[in-house]
Amino acid sequence: MKSRHSILPALLPALGALALGLAAEPALAQEAAAAAPTVNKGDTAWMLVSTLLVILMTIPGLALFYGGLVRTKNMLSVLMQVFAVFSLVAILWVIYGYSLAFTSGGEGALGAIIGGFSKAFLAGVTTDSTADTFTKGVAIPELTFVAFQLTFACITPALIVGAFAERIKFSAVMLFTGLWVTFVYLPIAHMVWFSEGYLFGLGALDFAGGTVVHINSGVAGLVGALLVGKRIGYGRDLMAPHSLTLTFVGACLLWVGWFGFNAGSNLEATGGAALALLNTIVAPAAAGLAWMTVEAMGKGKASLLGIASGAVAGLVAITPAAGLAGPMGSIVLGLVAGAVCYFAVTAVKNALGYDDALDVFGIHGVGGIIGAIGTGIVAAPSLGGYGAGEYSIGGQVWTQIVATAVTLVWTGIGSLVLFKIVDAIVGLRVTQDAEREGLDLADHGERAYNY
Repeated sequence: MKSRHSILPALLPALGALALGLAAEPALAQEAAAAAPTVNKGDTAWMLVSTLLVILMTIPGLALFYGGLVRTKNMLSVLMQVFAVFSLVAILWVIYGYSLAFTSGGEGALGAIIGGFSKAFLAGVTTDSTADTFTKGVAIPELTFVAFQLTFACITPALIVGAFAERIKFSAVMLFTGLWVTFVYLPIAHMVWFSEGYLFGLGALDFAGGTVVHINSGVAGLVGALLVGKRIGYGRDLMAPHSLTLTFVGACLLWVGWFGFNAGSNLEATGGAALALLNTIVAPAAAGLAWMTVEAMGKGKASLLGIASGAVAGLVAITPAAGLAGPMGSIVLGLVAGAVCYFAVTAVKNALGYDDALDVFGIHGVGGIIGAIGTGIVAAPSLGGYGAGEYSIGGQVWTQIVATAVTLVWTGIGSLVLFKIVDAIVGLRVTQDAEREGLDLADHGERAYNY
């Protein structure tokens, strides 16, 4: 039998390895903890509230804003279109939309344009997973990010329906929405907001959706209005809004919901969110006043519809710059947007003669272009903005112009092709009898008002 003294030397290497392992465990645990993003409950709560606010700006905000602007016989058709579009896109988003917008599409040109199907049907998205949207090491649950981005995907095609309101088939709206979100919205969102996207790589700035939401929807609306054609009696019959009261309520809900849209895009409850929130107050306020002033100078009177439309134009313009501009720059951006969009929906539309029923292009398209390009100016630190790095106003403005041009071309051509496909399958326009009767009864068998 060996003595204890003879066994001890043989055990020393094993004991040393065990001691080193025990000593290393806390260090490894600390490294793992450091690598794992910390989910902040305050940030998560803010993002959940922001998600609800964006839903509020769509249903009922946008629906009422649009509904009040059409004639009585088409009120329910607009409400129905906005509600149904929201519902359809919500389902498509969780099936494949989120995956195509916010996952890698592989190397090469295709991956810079669209993502892949690795998270189709939300595969791998659990209550424990976090989104790849970390700021300062703080993450939000991935499900929260999925829901927040879902609301952006839903409101964008809902904006489009205002351009060809009162004369398009409901079936055409639904088919076009499904195709358009898939082949137009998702690639633009991927290019602008995903880290491997083409426009993201160029350094294009779009804080909350100037290109992705507003230029995208505005151009698609204009293409649709041109292809569907003018309403019967356009330019001859009275087509005044049937309820400016409802339009006013809708505009107010849009403004309130826009705080989630812009300030929520900060993804954290920090000073950056507060900046975006403040800018979302002052820019539309300035734009509404600018529109009202120009209108009063031209027509002799300032209208409620005018100041409400101006405020929406200001909201559109500040969207891409919300977390990047200083408050003074936001006011200037709002003033420019209010004045220019007024001329776009009056002088320009009248001169060209197209029937954009609810001025989707004049406000969202033109306002989005002003905001997207103007972001390159107002984000400059030398002008009170919060652009990062060695900021060059000229260089950034050029990048913004490129991003705007890419969006215009992609959306314009894509929308044209998709409208043609829809027209071939179900037809775009209702019959003349249905249009004269009103889409409420013709498409849905209901009336907004039973006297």
